[in-house]
Amino acid sequence: MESLIPQFDGLFFTILAFIAALSVIVAIHEYGHYIVGRWCGIKAEVFSLGFGPVLASRVDKHGTKWQLAALPFGGYVKFLGDANAASGTSDGSVEEMPAAVQRQTMIGAPLWARTATVAAGPVFNFILSIAVFGAIILSQGRVAEPLAVGELTPLPAEGLTLAAGDELLTIEGVPIPSLDAEDEGFGDFVDQLPQTAVLNYEVRRDGQVQTVTGPHPMPPLVVQLAPRSAAFETGLKQGDVIVGVDGTSVATFNELKDVVEASNGRILPLRVWRDGAVLDYDLTPRRVDEPREEGGFETNWRIGIAGGLAFELATERESPGAALANGAAQTWNVIEGSLSGLYHMITGAISSCNMSGPIGIAEVSGAMASQGVDSFIWFIAVLSTAVGLLNLFPIPVLDGGHLVFYAYEAATGRKPSDKALRILMTVGLTLVLGLMLFALFNDIFCP
Repeated sequence: MESLIPQFDGLFFTILAFIAALSVIVAIHEYGHYIVGRWCGIKAEVFSLGFGPVLASRVDKHGTKWQLAALPFGGYVKFLGDANAASGTSDGSVEEMPAAVQRQTMIGAPLWARTATVAAGPVFNFILSIAVFGAIILSQGRVAEPLAVGELTPLPAEGLTLAAGDELLTIEGVPIPSLDAEDEGFGDFVDQLPQTAVLNYEVRRDGQVQTVTGPHPMPPLVVQLAPRSAAFETGLKQGDVIVGVDGTSVATFNELKDVVEASNGRILPLRVWRDGAVLDYDLTPRRVDEPREEGGFETNWRIGIAGGLAFELATERESPGAALANGAAQTWNVIEGSLSGLYHMITGAISSCNMSGPIGIAEVSGAMASQGVDSFIWFIAVLSTAVGLLNLFPIPVLDGGHLVFYAYEAATGRKPSDKALRILMTVGLTLVLGLMLFALFNDIFCP
C-alpha cells in the first residue's frame, strides 16, 4: 500500500494526520450526543468542531448553529440552557422558561433522555470502531479453504517455483494445518520447519500434485512498523527483508526475534534487502511491555516490526454479518487491552511510559498514515475506541461523570445541588488536566 501522503514523517504532515484522526473521532462523538438528544426532544444550540474563534458557521432548520472553529483539537455540543459546553449546570435561564421549553433543555429533560444523550457519545465512538474494523475485514475477505497462494511477496531468495494459485499441501513433508485446527496452531507448524530461506512445497497445480521450491513461510519480512519504535525511527520500511543481524545471516523471523530478544538492549547492526539492494542499519532494541495470552504483561526487547507470511493467502468474500461480528470482537479487544494496561500501570507492574499524550498520539497518527490508508483508518478505529472508553470513566466533566450523577438521581430521586456540581466539575477538570500533563510529560521524557 502506498503512503497516504508522501514523506508523512515530517512535522507538518504528522500534525495534519493527528488533526484528521481527531476531527473524525470528535465529530462522531459529538454527533452521537446531538442526534440522540434531538431524538429525545433536547434542543442543541451549537455544534462546534474545534474551539476558539469561529471560522465558518450556519444555522440549520432546527435552530442549531453548526460551526468550524480555529483550534481543531476537540469539539462540543451546547444544549439549550447549558452554562457551558460541559452540559453540567444551567446558565440561569432554564427556571424562567415555560415548562414546554424547559423540556427541551438538558437540565429540564427527563432522566432517561439525559442519560441516553450523554451515553450516546461514547456509544457512537464504539459504533464507529465496529463499522471501520468490519469494513476493513469485509474488504480484505477471509482466507479461503483449501489454503492456496494468492500473491507472492518479493524476497531475496532465488530459484523459487511456487506460484500464485498453488494449493498448499505440505512444506518439507509437514502437512499444512487447517484453519479450524484446535490441537495444532500455525505457530507449532512453523516451528517444525527447517530454518532455511528455501523449502520444498508439495502443491496441487492444475489438478496435479507436484513438488516446487518456495520461501520459508515466515521470513524476516517487515510487514508493519510500530510507531515510535527503533525500526521506524531508524528508517526501515514495509517490504524490507532483514537478511543479517549482528553479523549473522538470518533466514526466518524467529531467528531474528531470538537475536533481538537476547540483545539486552545493545546496538545491533542489520543488513536489509530492499528492492534488490542491500542496506546497512544500526538500531537499538527497546524494552516493551506486552500482554500475555493468560493475562498480565511481560517485558521483552523489541525493534518494533511485525512479520507475516512470505505470500498472501487466497481469500474469499466474507459475509457482512461475520465482518461486523469480528469488528465488534476487535473493539472489545481494544477495550480489554486498554483496561488491563491501565490497571497494570496503576499497580506498577508495567511502566507508566506506556501512557501517551497528545505528542505521542500525533506521532503515531503520522506513522500509521505513512504506512498506508488501511493502517491509518485502522488506527482511527483503535483511537475511537480509546476515546469512547476514556469518556466513560466516572470523572466529572467526562460523560461517565454525568452518568454517575444520573445514577445518583435515579437512586435518591433528586439531583445533586448546583454547588456540589460546580465543585465536582472543578475537581474533575483538575484531574483531567493533571492526567493530560502527566501524559505530556511521558511524551517528552520517556525513552
